Amino acid sequence: MVSKTDDIPASVPNCNVNTVDLVGETPDRKETSKAPHKDPCGHSVDTVVMNGGGAHNPSEEESKQDGAGDTDGGEDSNEQEVIVIQDTGFTVKIQAPGTEPFDLQVSPQEMVQEIHQVLMDREDTCHRTCFSLQLDSNVLDNFAELKSIEGLQEGSLLKVVEEPYTVREARIHVRHIRDLLKGLDPSDAYNGVDCNSLSFLSVFTDGDLGDSGKRKKKGSELEQIDCTPPEHILPGSKERPLLPLQPQNKDWKVIMTPMQCLKVLTMSGWNPPPGNRKMHGDLMYLYMVTVEERHISITASTRGFYLNQSTTYTFNPKPANPSFLSHSLVELLSQISPAFKKNFTALQKKRVQRHPFERIATPFQVYSWTAPQVDHTMDCVRAEDAYTSRLGYEEHIPGQTRDWNEELQTTRELARKNLPDRLLRERAIFKVHSDFAAAATRGSMAVIDGNVMAINPGEETRMQMFIWNNIFFSLGFDVRDHYRELGGDAAAHAAPTNDLNGVRAYGAVDVEGLYTLGTVVVDYRGYRVTAQSIIPGILEREQEQSVIYGSIDFGKTVVSHGKYLELLERTSRPLKVQRHNVLNEKDESMELCSSVECKGIIGNDGRHYILDLLRTFPPDLNFLPVEGEELSPESVREGFPRQHRHRLACLRQELIEAFVEHRYLLFMKMAALQLMQQKANKESKLATLTENSSPGAAVPALPSTETPDASAESSETSTETLTDANSDAVHTETTSTSDAPQPAATEATTTEAAPKTEPMTETDSSATTTTNASQATPIEDNVVPTVTTNGSLVPFATAIQNGECESPLEGKAEDIIPGLAQAKELAESLAAEDGSGIDPKSREVVLNACKAVGSISNTSFDIRFNPDIFSPGVRFPEDSADDIQKQKQLLKDAGAFMVSCQIPSLVKDCLDHSALPMDGATLTEALHQRGINVRYLGNVLAFVDQTPAKAQLEHFYRIGISELITRCAKHIFKTYLQGVELSALSAAVSHFLNCFLSSFDAVAHLPADELVSRRKNRKRRNRVPGGGDNTAWASLTPSELWKNIVSEAQSYYHFTLHCENADQVVEKYGLQKITLLREISIKAGIQILIKEYNFDSRHKPAFTEEDILNIFPVVKHVNPKASDAFHFFQSGQAKVQQGYLKEGCELINEALNLFNNVYGAMHVEICACLRLLARLNYIMGDHHEALSNQQKAVLMSERVLGVEHPNTIQEYMHLALYCFANGQLSTALKLLYRARYLMLMVCGEDHPEMALLDSNIGLVLHGVMEYDLSLRFLENALAINSKYHGPRSLKVALSHHLVARVYESKAEFRSALQQEKEGYTIYKNQVGEAHEKTKESSEYLKYLTQQAVALQRTMNEIYKNGSNASIMPLKFTAPSMASVLEQLNIINGIIFIPLSQKDLENLKAEVQRRQQLQESGKSVEDLTVDGPLELEDKIPMDVNVD
Repeated sequence: MVSKTDDIPASVPNCNVNTVDLVGETPDRKETSKAPHKDPCGHSVDTVVMNGGGAHNPSEEESKQDGAGDTDGGEDSNEQEVIVIQDTGFTVKIQAPGTEPFDLQVSPQEMVQEIHQVLMDREDTCHRTCFSLQLDSNVLDNFAELKSIEGLQEGSLLKVVEEPYTVREARIHVRHIRDLLKGLDPSDAYNGVDCNSLSFLSVFTDGDLGDSGKRKKKGSELEQIDCTPPEHILPGSKERPLLPLQPQNKDWKVIMTPMQCLKVLTMSGWNPPPGNRKMHGDLMYLYMVTVEERHISITASTRGFYLNQSTTYTFNPKPANPSFLSHSLVELLSQISPAFKKNFTALQKKRVQRHPFERIATPFQVYSWTAPQVDHTMDCVRAEDAYTSRLGYEEHIPGQTRDWNEELQTTRELARKNLPDRLLRERAIFKVHSDFAAAATRGSMAVIDGNVMAINPGEETRMQMFIWNNIFFSLGFDVRDHYRELGGDAAAHAAPTNDLNGVRAYGAVDVEGLYTLGTVVVDYRGYRVTAQSIIPGILEREQEQSVIYGSIDFGKTVVSHGKYLELLERTSRPLKVQRHNVLNEKDESMELCSSVECKGIIGNDGRHYILDLLRTFPPDLNFLPVEGEELSPESVREGFPRQHRHRLACLRQELIEAFVEHRYLLFMKMAALQLMQQKANKESKLATLTENSSPGAAVPALPSTETPDASAESSETSTETLTDANSDAVHTETTSTSDAPQPAATEATTTEAAPKTEPMTETDSSATTTTNASQATPIEDNVVPTVTTNGSLVPFATAIQNGECESPLEGKAEDIIPGLAQAKELAESLAAEDGSGIDPKSREVVLNACKAVGSISNTSFDIRFNPDIFSPGVRFPEDSADDIQKQKQLLKDAGAFMVSCQIPSLVKDCLDHSALPMDGATLTEALHQRGINVRYLGNVLAFVDQTPAKAQLEHFYRIGISELITRCAKHIFKTYLQGVELSALSAAVSHFLNCFLSSFDAVAHLPADELVSRRKNRKRRNRVPGGGDNTAWASLTPSELWKNIVSEAQSYYHFTLHCENADQVVEKYGLQKITLLREISIKAGIQILIKEYNFDSRHKPAFTEEDILNIFPVVKHVNPKASDAFHFFQSGQAKVQQGYLKEGCELINEALNLFNNVYGAMHVEICACLRLLARLNYIMGDHHEALSNQQKAVLMSERVLGVEHPNTIQEYMHLALYCFANGQLSTALKLLYRARYLMLMVCGEDHPEMALLDSNIGLVLHGVMEYDLSLRFLENALAINSKYHGPRSLKVALSHHLVARVYESKAEFRSALQQEKEGYTIYKNQVGEAHEKTKESSEYLKYLTQQAVALQRTMNEIYKNGSNASIMPLKFTAPSMASVLEQLNIINGIIFIPLSQKDLENLKAEVQRRQQLQESGKSVEDLTVDGPLELEDKIPMDVNVD
């Protein structure tokens, strides 16, 4: 736990914690999860973290995207923080009625309430809810921290004392008992309720891995392991069954039948107690049916629960005889029903045996697209929750309904001066956001289902607005022609997501005093609902009166306001928004610092709110044809501008970051060239030039490759590599302005280095978003000068001092060197410009460079966009015509940058496997990281089509086509659903899926009786927003649907699909119907029955209406971040990357603590943290700890991302490796088989990642002597590697070697020799004969030849002499586990580094050698066996061939 000590000034001088991303492993920023992790690792190290990883000047602090840099302007921004981790937990004794006293470990920071929670979860005390804890007969306050309680110390005895019930306490008790009875019931997870979600890991590991490791004898029982995989998992199998996706958990079967404790537990119809009974202490009545079929009526009174004499039809509240008065319901029932007693005890044993991560609620609801038929049981709590407008947990909150706006804004206002404050603030923000998202989702569903009364009930349904639970809901239709000029309903549908992106961006900048609304966008049953918190007082006044900044009619009338300008000015740099003037209706010039639609309203609470942020980012001209405007040739060549559905197409924030990065590089290059020309003309200055630039030129700084922003959601799509030099450059920002007020000229100094740091911090501060194509290798990281306070330059090209490695994906070093020293030279001259007149020529250089790159300032690099350019209805003053022209050009350039840089860079990353999308979600994420909107998907696919290496991109192309088809189908499904009335929903959805996927020519069957009843209800049809003919859906045919999909692909994505039905798609593009079904179900929120579907039958449809179980909402919301934790995480990664494993491990552990502190126990970032910890534990030899952490990571990934999410598949693979290392071979195999099944389901067999998985499976099977099976998998891996990495790749050589080893074990030496020769040839050609790998291969060939000769002699001997031949004993050795493990480590990219000083020296030499190799033009592939298999995860380096 982090102690809430005050800031202790750090005495550590240079604590510029390197926030370099470890080769990847960013906590995948978009996703979400939680873990109760009180880390007892007792790091007594005083871990130092800087405020945002380095000193930074206040003008920039808003650009820290995660608020980690929010130092107050007045505060010394160099303030450093030290977290003292006090590990002073102590033990107390707890004495509960009827149980033996037991010891409990507690920490001084805990509240008394946390002990309550522990007791309510413990097996022997779980049935108590209404009690107090007493120390020496003094009742402890629930909300007091333990350290504040007098007399509480090591060994104190706390007594659990039963308290009298109130109505509220009685209801809490019944609810808690209900939860205990449902402890193992998965139905809430299937139904997507209460943040429950599925996890199947325990099915494959038979309980907790840690224990089973101790139980089983290690590795000795090889012959007992059943290694045969199910038929459908074998390579080449075409069968894709659905049932194994959700294997039956033994515990679940148990609940359904023998372990039932009660048949019925419900509120009695006699509630509430009449007045005279109230005065006897009756609180409420319950009705129950026991397993023995005994019907009983129970009174909850202030003293506890007892049997009364009421029956179903007669009310007799008198106690029965005997009444069994008990303080807890469980004690009462245990006396009445023997079956209850027996089963309840067994159930609680099972419940506490489950891993906590299987039970803890996730922060945001995760829905499952398949589910078994779950029996619907009677449940009073569920029934009650469904009909109250409050959420279940609000019962326990004073003041009943929550004022969401007040909560959201108050948490933002909490102090953020020091670490404990920030943790508290971030935890509060995160908690309120997840509660708000849950409430908004529930409200949106209630609105669409017709359970909420509109606030304007007289208007037609599309125009209605709703308020429920203090949240405002509106539908995504164009009401009152508001968006008529922008694309009508299409624009009204796109606006909410744009607005949400705006809210996310402003929220991340986190400027004090500027407020945004809580916003959640929900797609449900074909409708889009926007849920927003309500600005106090806005409903009482007309909009015209409230808006004091911006425009309510897209720019016809405009108002401005000084305070808003001041607040928005602070966001303009990080968000790259230019201040500009527009004309209002009276032709007066109004100054704005946002788009005109952005409205400023001061609420009754005096806060400054901004809303309607749909144009926070500038328009995308490629999709916005404007009369008389010509786009740049790159865009025109690709067929732009194209007509889009609406005129709200914006560029993504990531694109703007990358574009500005790219421009900065250009700026530096141009300035450097001009300077060089000037210097060359002045011979006298030549000497100084060489003198100055030598420190930089001597050691070329290493290049940095693609470092996607930290929203890198899942590991497989992100590769981040930053070298030490970059980290220094990026993180040491100029401090000149923060130290003393200096003349205005200093602006040049600060902004010079600043733009470099901005993108870095904005994109979730993970690292810079340089995603330029190969022709523009980003060198800007190295270029940024590290300016000290006095303006002198600190040389920093000491990149390889710490002995870390550069990634094999690095650009070639030659692209880097020219201009580097000169650029530094320029930066030096600029840095010196603190008022002393600088050489006017240099000033001119800067001016020219600024003009060339479109900077808005003439003295420094500063690019910003005017979001109102090309907005219809917005007029600009005459005098800004030049500026507007510049802005137009900048936008055209940004559009061209997208087409000519970002799309090729994505394809390049897929070619070299640094981006490995597996399904639609990970593909979308790969696009978004590079700032490419999904509307460019058609272009991306067309680009792949024209790439010469198209064969190596087949997997990417296939996923792209599948994503394009399912998105088109989703667009059609959305409008299709709007015309369906509720009673026909399942029939309509199954009909649509039949048309989409079934080979049967689907005819919708409307059951006759339902038709009749539907006719009667015709009158009430207008309740459905959108109305329409309610049986129109039945006329859809497969050919019509596919025609629509093809035309949608053409009109929306400008891509031509050649197919008329599902079967042609499967044939032509190699897709799988099961994959298409998964993608459409997830996108449209459909839940189907889990069973085997026959898509190819021509005689009956694949789906019937019974197969559609549910429709779920698809929810988009903001994900608040834990900034300090993230900085620790990055510092830990940096340490690991430099080879300081122990220090890295400690930092990561600390990050884990902080993540837990903010997010609770479940979150995707915690998942990434655990995965990295497990990897470190494994490398440092603590296999058991690795297993435990990785098990948590798998459970968390399943719970938070979904059981078949690509990230989960990778986590399964890591876990299998650690299981194998722990000697749990059969478990390792089961996990690998599970991963392979999931991958087949998600993307099919033909995917580069499948090669890694199959190599793993093959190796483990080889280890357990299943040679034939092993060969099937290894040969498949070889084929896939050859296809995607090229036949000459070192990966392929390794594959050949693995196959050869299996042939050797089978004594088929000829085949083994043939395979090894192939491998040897590749090594010889790629790395030369002198290389260690080539020598190893050559040795192995000799050995195989000897074995082959020996075998041949023996065979000849047998032929010649028959049975009396003297046979030499041949060595047929089963492979040793150690050798198998060694190969497993190699293919999974793990290398063990002994950390002695001498080794570190060698390592440095090795790094330098490799760098020279790279400079000499060796291809990247040649240097690593293990290319970017799973780069995001390599620790501490990629395995090298040498």
